[in-house]
Amino acid sequence: MVMDHVKRGPAAHHSSVGFRSNPASLAEFNLPGGLDFYDVSLVDGFNVPIVVTPINGKGNCSIAGCDMDLRSSCPSELAVKSNGKLSLAGACDVFNTDEYCCRGVYGNPVTCKPTFYSKKFKEACPTAYSYAYDDPTSIFTCSGTDYIISFCAFSNQQSCTYHDHKLFAVVGLVLKD
Repeated sequence: MVMDHVKRGPAAHHSSVGFRSNPASLAEFNLPGGLDFYDVSLVDGFNVPIVVTPINGKGNCSIAGCDMDLRSSCPSELAVKSNGKLSLAGACDVFNTDEYCCRGVYGNPVTCKPTFYSKKFKEACPTAYSYAYDDPTSIFTCSGTDYIISFCAFSNQQSCTYHDHKLFAVVGLVLKD
């Protein structure tokens, strides 16, 4: 996994956490200082469940992401198999049309609407971006918070946390009888 560095303050930029090549589930952050913006995006596809959980913040500090494994209900036309692993490609990568890619006459929030495929992603993961202009239900803001970023939380409890301006990798334990 490759992780961009995360900055706070006036020089902050947009950062993503996830796997770099498509198809990819992405946790995205803009931490300019003061009010943070964050989301989980499935626009470029899905390869791993990701959930972002803010802790002790102020504002719309909602949990963002997708804690389901979408591969079990993958439409065959979006299926990508590589090295024995299944991922879901984004519809733009598969069909490369203006409608699916929200470009050309579809390059604005008025004409770019959810498609059959983005609706499938949204049904399963209502707080994750499913298409380019999915802002109202998918981007969250929070200030004065730390974040827990959970990967595959339903299985092996791996996560990373951002605390005191440092990124920490954490592997949780699953207790069994």
